[in-house]
Parts: sequence; structure tokens; C-alpha cells
Amino acid sequence: MNKVLELEVNQLHAEICAGLADPTRIMILYTLSQSPRNVTELCNELNMPQPLVSRHLKVLRERGMVTSERRGTVVVYSLGDTRLIQALDLLRSAMRDNLAKRAKLVEAFA
Repeated sequence: MNKVLELEVNQLHAEICAGLADPTRIMILYTLSQSPRNVTELCNELNMPQPLVSRHLKVLRERGMVTSERRGTVVVYSLGDTRLIQALDLLRSAMRDNLAKRAKLVEAFA
């Protein structure tokens, strides 16, 4: 692969990973995977202040992880790609297996 192209792909990959690196953004993605929501609905459901949710939505929107659509005076956010949830679920599965292995090691020393 062309070195410049490879560098750009790696940079995009890192940006996606950075978008997933915050627990609040992960919770927003899981919430939007259930159904589209506006900021107020997200704030109420996640019990978080509006400026915080809006800031995280901006990061997710910039990375293409969520989309926004104006409906009258309200902006409704949707999950940009359902594969994000599949990826998060896969990471959680790997994390669970890793934690189980660590627990077995701790038990072996107990």
C-alpha cells in the first residue's frame, strides 16, 4: 500500500478508536442503537447535563459515528452505522474473556 495512504488509513482508524475511548460516548452509542433521540431525550435517559452530551455528540458526529437530522426546531441523532455496536459488543466479549482468564490466575494463587 502507498505509504501516504497507509498513514491516512491509520490516522482515520485512530480517530475512530479515540471516538470510542470515552464511556459517555459508548453509552450514547448504545442508547442511539435502540432508537434515534434528540439531545434532551439523551440527557434525560443518561442523566447527564446538556452541555456534556452535546460535546460528546459533536465528537461522534465529526467521526461519522452518529448522524443528525433537523426536525422542526429539534435535532434528532441516530447511530451512523450499526456495525459500531457489533464492534463494541465484540470488544466487550474479548474483555470478558480476558477478565475470566485473570480471575483464574488469581484463583490459582489463592
